[in-house]
Amino acid sequence: MTLALGYANKARCTGPEFNEWGRSGPDYQTRSYRDVCYSDIQNLWVGRDIDRHVFPYVHGGIDPDGSLWGGVVEYPVLTGVLIWAGAFFVDTDAGFLLSSALLMAPFGLAVAWWLGRLSRWRALLWALGPPVVLYAFHNWDLPVVASSVAAVYVMHRWRASLARRSTVAAVLLGLGFALKLYPAIFVLPLMLYVFTEGGRDWRGAWRVAGSAVATGLLVNVPFALAGFQGWAASFEFQSRRQVDISTNSVWYWGFRNWTGDEGFQDAMGIVSPGLMLVSFALACWIGWLRYEKTGTYPWVQVSAAMLCGFLLLHKVHSPQYTLWLLPFFVLVHVRWGWIAAYLVADFAMCTGIFRWLYLNNQGEPSGIHDGFTAQALMIGVWGRAALLIGLFAAFLAARTTFEDRVNPAPSNFARSSRAEVPGRTSREI
Repeated sequence: MTLALGYANKARCTGPEFNEWGRSGPDYQTRSYRDVCYSDIQNLWVGRDIDRHVFPYVHGGIDPDGSLWGGVVEYPVLTGVLIWAGAFFVDTDAGFLLSSALLMAPFGLAVAWWLGRLSRWRALLWALGPPVVLYAFHNWDLPVVASSVAAVYVMHRWRASLARRSTVAAVLLGLGFALKLYPAIFVLPLMLYVFTEGGRDWRGAWRVAGSAVATGLLVNVPFALAGFQGWAASFEFQSRRQVDISTNSVWYWGFRNWTGDEGFQDAMGIVSPGLMLVSFALACWIGWLRYEKTGTYPWVQVSAAMLCGFLLLHKVHSPQYTLWLLPFFVLVHVRWGWIAAYLVADFAMCTGIFRWLYLNNQGEPSGIHDGFTAQALMIGVWGRAALLIGLFAAFLAARTTFEDRVNPAPSNFARSSRAEVPGRTSREI
């Protein structure tokens, strides 16, 4: 139901007329902002050779001004192939939106099923969540969300050895890297989990890293060999991306008056990733402290906290990134107040940003004192940022929801602790 509503929400921007390039009219851009039905899927139909059905990366590149050509899109290769497949049989942006929705809907359904198997009724947070209506077909994010949720499902519901489960989960995270990059950050906490569960198992930890890296290479190398310039252009595009209104991050809204300065943009290329790495290290370290107390490394909670650091500190914070975070609200026990507040802030940001862009493009007053649009946008942007800081700590202090249903074998830490306490039975301990 929510996937159908998500498609219907975005389809409001399609048609009823189409120009020679298959672009919807009349006044496509104005309507998409005014009616809050904008989607990257429909918008990128023109300008990336998607409408010309050019296979991505092989023959393209990037110009000095940052323009992509020859079928190159600014996403990793598996997403590029998905985009090409969605455009294969259609000739308008409306057809492209519909075919892309049909391609991605099974991934959204799979996420719901996996979350249901892991956390039962709590999976309704995904299945009935407003972000699914707002963002399911805003961009190509359902497949990458599926890869990360599938990794958790394999680790905690598949009946196999730890070595086999962790290897398959690492492969899934490697596939996620080839879709949208961010699942790669979950490899490190997974390594630490395998290392600790296996009794300081260095071989198992490196097997996880090797499996993820090998998967990423196997997917990317054929494209690099077929057209290195086009393949590298997608990464170069992201590395060149500047902090501006299109990034919608705290860096833009907090330093808006500085964004025209070249020195500021160069500094952001260092400060933003540097702070993200600090947040990742902090999350992993706190997770290690918790392991020393409990005997189990909380890799899912650490992954959730790392994602909060990424969303807060990255140069880009696109609206649909909420889909990345939503499964962790299902998988980790955080207070309902956190979840409700985040969804409200996200809704305020989503509606506020597009209405604000509409007012700006129309030359109408859009300042903070000119109406609720700008106020809602600021509530969304800064409320979301504050909540991400709080959620970083809340995730690390919480337990997973699937712990309520599973009684795993004692960890090596717990087993060794029982063995080392003389004169006490395991029952007493």
